Amino acid sequence: MSKLTSDEREDIPKAKYALPEERKYPVEDKPHARNAKARAAQQEKAGNLSKADRKRVDAKADQVLGKD
Repeated sequence: MSKLTSDEREDIPKAKYALPEERKYPVEDKPHARNAKARAAQQEKAGNLSKADRKRVDAKADQVLGKD
């Protein structure tokens, strides 16, 4: 996977993030959605992410994964 420059990262629409206001947890495709769910679970367990935000990440990722 290639690294994005800050300009390239800014070009990603906010709608492609599970937490768009913070531009965190990109869910633009299935691999990113699976990764977002895993990272959100880790961050919640570490105390860095609220349960409500984790649920938001999971819901957005599930939409991309077709688990509505």
